[in-house]
Amino acid sequence: MPLVLLIGLILRIILALGIICQILRSEKEPDVQLFWLVFIALLPVIGLIIYCLCGINYRREVVRERLHGRTLRLFAEQMPEEMGKALFPEDALSKVEEDFRPLVRLLRACGDGHRLYEGNSLEIITAGQRKRELLLEDIRNAKQFIHIEYFRFGNDKAGREVRDALLQKVKEGVEVRFLNNNMIGRNIPRSYFRKMKKGGIDVLPYTHIRNGARSFLMRINCQNHRKIVVIDGKVAYTGGMNLNDNYFYKWRDTHLRVEGPVVARLQASFMDSWLSSGGRLSHPLPAYFPLPAPVGWDAPLKDKCMQVVTDAPEYPFPTTLLGYEWILQHARSYVYIHTPYFVPPTSFLNALKSAALRGIDVRLMLPERVDTPLIGPANRSFYAECLAAGVRIFECEGAFVHSKTLVCDDYLCIIGATNLDMRSFFTNSEVNAFIYDRESAGLCKEKFLGDLANTREWTLETWKNSRKWYQEMCSHFMRLFHRLL
Repeated sequence: MPLVLLIGLILRIILALGIICQILRSEKEPDVQLFWLVFIALLPVIGLIIYCLCGINYRREVVRERLHGRTLRLFAEQMPEEMGKALFPEDALSKVEEDFRPLVRLLRACGDGHRLYEGNSLEIITAGQRKRELLLEDIRNAKQFIHIEYFRFGNDKAGREVRDALLQKVKEGVEVRFLNNNMIGRNIPRSYFRKMKKGGIDVLPYTHIRNGARSFLMRINCQNHRKIVVIDGKVAYTGGMNLNDNYFYKWRDTHLRVEGPVVARLQASFMDSWLSSGGRLSHPLPAYFPLPAPVGWDAPLKDKCMQVVTDAPEYPFPTTLLGYEWILQHARSYVYIHTPYFVPPTSFLNALKSAALRGIDVRLMLPERVDTPLIGPANRSFYAECLAAGVRIFECEGAFVHSKTLVCDDYLCIIGATNLDMRSFFTNSEVNAFIYDRESAGLCKEKFLGDLANTREWTLETWKNSRKWYQEMCSHFMRLFHRLL
């Protein structure tokens, strides 16, 4: 064998062993490790590239320090005592019903920022037109700053309407910062953002090579899926609705408008995303945290306890997944879930089926038609085993339902950005509001039950009888790749 070929063979063996060692020490579930080993073995070059982009586990201290070290240092240097008390309030656990206190402690243990905030006013928004009305009014009333962090922002009627309102506020002397999830917004022409920048809006791409090769490679796949608006540190928005025509005029979704102490938490989350993406601030941090957080709005829901849970692939634990699993494991009566995408990890799937098998009324509501063609078959690959375990599945007819909510036992409701899939639980940066309150849960439950009028419920028998062999094959084939969806 020629020397060159021998050296090449040795290098390939070393590379293969290195990849195997990296996969085995990645702290993932054995089935995930096996998936990557088989995938790379079948498609060596393509498989390795996809693994480097999508399969590396970033839950390491060195990655967190690299991405968030600047934010932590800035907060440590500039945080006065009053600001620290607002961001890390005293324990309000006694305000939560005893059965749900372990969940509060679980979420807080996963991240010190996941504190329980009491005294918040909020509105649960289930119509895009209502969000448009409230958001534009709040933008028009802004006096100091507007901070926006969105997964999608459209070059359409809704997107231009919000953009033009922001440009007007800059003319009035208001600071506007817009964190652009540029990997998703590649179809928006550069002229769109040039107009924003020329008008004085501070536009920052979430993914950029100038922030370092490690951060750049990570964020190519690990997208910012959060939807956050903070205005003057007084009012904030979060939930499932992005800013384009689909969400304002066409789709069914759920969002939140909030005032009160929890706004400081959403502001801190935005600041972390902004600073970790290379952003700059015009003033010291305290200027962006008016304290105490005012409540000057006659909201439909008042004096509510909330936890805002942020999740990211470099955090120590998959917080939202652990929270959902706890709820399914400890529910006493029912769990109703809205989700557009249902490609869950094994642990969540087992918790879902286990809850139904022990007699809990578990209901899943999904859209009949999904906006992403590959997700539909993947969603349906899980139906049969869920139905066999007693999970009730409803498919919404008509307008696409993008809502991501959960309501449990007439007390807890979750409204946020997280889908029930691998990307949301492990790959993307997410944000969700956990609301501990009977009135809020009652409204979410009422909306869920109202939506049933436009759904079709599947039983195990009707599901099996409706399926063609090629549909089953397509679903099971797509399920093979559910780690990437």
